[in-house]
Amino acid sequence: MTVAAPKTAQIVPSLLAADLASLGARIRTALSAGVEWISVDVMDGHFVPNLSFGPDHVRMAKSLGVPIVDAHLMVSNPQQVSSWFIEAGADIVTVHLEACAEPRKILREIRRRGVKAGLAIKPRTPAQSLIEFLDELDLALIMTVEPGFGGAKFIDAMLPKIKTVRQAIVNRGVDCWLQVDGGINGVTAPAAAAAGADSLVAGSAVFAAQDMADAFKKLQDAIKVRGRK
Repeated sequence: MTVAAPKTAQIVPSLLAADLASLGARIRTALSAGVEWISVDVMDGHFVPNLSFGPDHVRMAKSLGVPIVDAHLMVSNPQQVSSWFIEAGADIVTVHLEACAEPRKILREIRRRGVKAGLAIKPRTPAQSLIEFLDELDLALIMTVEPGFGGAKFIDAMLPKIKTVRQAIVNRGVDCWLQVDGGINGVTAPAAAAAGADSLVAGSAVFAAQDMADAFKKLQDAIKVRGRK
């Protein structure tokens, strides 16, 4: 499986904020608005204090024609769980560094199976811990809130971390998305993009908006001036 990733910064709506009673309809609306990439936040109630989606949600999104589905695994056993989402058709599987006993091993296995590999860190994990693995990554994810629940406030102190990881990506010349997730809205999206993020996960700001298509387009317009480097 090959992800033909766009070369401009992307707003990535997260299903976590979507109305589950009309999930299919909301995804179709997102696609009509120009969404190319959707995040499926997977929580196990152990690694983070919440429960959310499973492999069937990835299958549904792919069946509806979502070009890129990113499974963000906030789970304590990513070595086992990643296989479920690869088999479900995820285009990108992102695991948390804090949950991986052998990060390189799992990242290489994800790539070996033809899927893009992502690695995420929580706010308290230093940037250097992520930078160490850039050569193994298609996506580096910096959490800009403590993971677990949608609607949390963006942590401004993460902006220097975003800049540090962006500079490392540039210095090493790796082809790697720099994603941020948490508290993304009309104010924080441009700030995160200016700091170097080129993939911005937005939950409530898109799927909880009264006019979802308009909300997505406004966020995308706010960051599209920054292309990937």
